[in-house]
Amino acid sequence: MSKIYAVGDIQGCAPSLRALVKKLSVKSKMIFLGDLVNRGPDSLGALRHLKQLQEDQRIECILGNHDLHLLAVDAGIRKTKGLDTVQTILDAPDRAELMDWLRHRPMALSNGKVLTVHAGVLPQWELGQAIECAQEVEKALRKKNYKEFLANMYGNTPSKWSNSLKGYERLRVITNALTRIRFCTPSGTMEFESKEGFESGPKGYIPWFKTPKRKTQDTLIYFGHWSTLGLLREKNVIGLDTGCVWGGKLTAMEIPDSGKASNKLEIIQVAGYDHPLRM
Repeated sequence: MSKIYAVGDIQGCAPSLRALVKKLSVKSKMIFLGDLVNRGPDSLGALRHLKQLQEDQRIECILGNHDLHLLAVDAGIRKTKGLDTVQTILDAPDRAELMDWLRHRPMALSNGKVLTVHAGVLPQWELGQAIECAQEVEKALRKKNYKEFLANMYGNTPSKWSNSLKGYERLRVITNALTRIRFCTPSGTMEFESKEGFESGPKGYIPWFKTPKRKTQDTLIYFGHWSTLGLLREKNVIGLDTGCVWGGKLTAMEIPDSGKASNKLEIIQVAGYDHPLRM
């Protein structure tokens, strides 16, 4: 049976992407954990290659915050920022086709045993609710009026989940949890400024996966987004953003059929991009 791998943030590092794909069996499947583009040397090449791989049914790609940023820039809602490397996509003759493909990608995936997501989940969500919430955002992105969602996507409030949330406030909380969360309080109030390791959160905030009553504690979760953690392996939680764009590695890790993590899961890594602004 062919293996399935979760792969950390590419962020436009097309050479690393190609090198990793060459290391894997052509029968293997891959789930890329978001931040497919931006900051790296060839966002256009990475996006085109991923699109082809997905159309060949070899991979699927989850959306991350940088991918949503690209969609918002394409829609004229946001402007590019200093470290962005997405202009080649915006200038490309296949821009519209690439953007249409990107906004039809999922926000999270699960087989009922394992969850793959870009950043994380809120402690109140059970696995089924996490997927249902992800699908709410996916539906908004795939509508003809998707630009209206993108225009209302940004903001740090509400900072906490409630089942009573409606409209764009509800979608904003879901999007922030799935693509931006690192720290939150034990009750799930999110914080978005802290980006360093476990101890860098404000007083009272802890990594989302350490919240004591998180309802997905028995679900094996693969996530990216948090490069300062490096390769993280804790009980039922695996972080795979190993800083490819900052001189680290691009990492793929096997997803077990059983939904149970073990030390025997295969890890494959290739060299990342030596970013000129890397400290």
